[in-house]
Amino acid sequence: MPYDRNNVFARILRGEVPCTKVYEDEHVLAFRDINPQAPTHVILIPKGEYVSVDDFSQRASEAELAAFMRAIGKIAEIEGAAEGGYRVLSNHGEAAHQEVPHFHLHLFAGRDLGPMLRRPR
Repeated sequence: MPYDRNNVFARILRGEVPCTKVYEDEHVLAFRDINPQAPTHVILIPKGEYVSVDDFSQRASEAELAAFMRAIGKIAEIEGAAEGGYRVLSNHGEAAHQEVPHFHLHLFAGRDLGPMLRRPR
């Protein structure tokens, strides 16, 4: 999947679409999901043009990689989720239902999140 410079996260980074910012540094922006699936639902995105975790892990600089990983813990602390627990999720590709072609993580917390995946019936 090629990077689309008009995807909603690219537009948020350019300031064309508003967001409720939770955290920002030189390499990362985190904001509240507009359709939260848990009491705490934050989206973390790198500021660079990366389509997936594969793309990010292969092409990002060491500084970008470190900043992104550190941001997860910082946001968990900011949101009060570090002690009680939280989940991070990234969807990649069609089978995982990736909706925006910009690498991002979802951070969920604030309630019992249940099992990772539903068991087949």
